[in-house]
Parts: sequence; C-alpha cells; structure tokens
Amino acid sequence: MPDAALSAALERAHLQIEEGISAFVEGLQDGSVDADGLSATLAELRRHIYLEEQLLFPTISAGPHMMAVFGMVRGHGAIWRTMNAFDDLAHAGADHATLRAAGRRLLDQLAAHNKVEEPVIYPVADTGLAPEVAAEVAEFLAAGQMPRGWTCARSAA
Repeated sequence: MPDAALSAALERAHLQIEEGISAFVEGLQDGSVDADGLSATLAELRRHIYLEEQLLFPTISAGPHMMAVFGMVRGHGAIWRTMNAFDDLAHAGADHATLRAAGRRLLDQLAAHNKVEEPVIYPVADTGLAPEVAAEVAEFLAAGQMPRGWTCARSAA
C-alpha cells in the first residue's frame, strides 16, 4: 500500500465499522439481534483504535498535532467505554430500544470523533510518517492483530 493510500485505508476502516454498527441497529427493526456480528464489528473498532494509539499517534503526538492527538486519545476512551457497554447489552439480551439507543450513541460518538480525526490526523499518515512507520501502519491495516487484553489509554473513566 503506497503511503498516500494510508488516509484512505484508515477512512475505509471507519466506514466499514460504522456500516457494521448500523447494520446491527437496522436489524433490530426486524427483530434480529446479531450479538456475535456486533462483537466482530466492535473487535475491528478496538483493533483500529490500537493501530492509532500504538502505531500512528506516537509518531505525530509531538509538535503541531499534539493537542489533536490528545483529543483523539480522550475520545477513544469514551468510545471504548460505550462500545463495551453496547457489546455487554447485546449479549445480555437487552431490549431493542435500549440496544438501538446504545448503537446510536456509539455512532454519534464515532461521527464526532471522525469529523476531526479524518481531516486533521489522517493526512499526516500520508505525508508525515517516516517510511518505516508508514510501512508498519500499512502492514497492520492489512493483517495486524491487536494483542489480547490490550485496552486503550483512556479506557477507564
């Protein structure tokens, strides 16, 4: 994957995650509760947050992007807590209204987060990473695995 494609690949990951969550919420209208499908989507979201916090952000957290990265990490914590609660509700058999509200809450958080991350942080992935870091990000996007038990920096309230 050429360096210039990193921002596009990161944005595609956002879209796929949002589509997975939306599909779960839409399925509730038909009486479907695909808790395992939701868990798979949320695992991708966790993996995506791992990639950002462990590979992308450390390289760009100094200098002009320091405050933006700080905000993204803080946002990841809120997203992490919401997605864990949503996943728990789906597996506990919560009613559809509760699940729908939890799904919309997570989608709203992601939309607000991505509104900043995509135009401010992701362009740096195309132009501001050392070649070896860009290659590591590309490799992780293609096939990387988050270490078992890893949690984001701000996962605790």
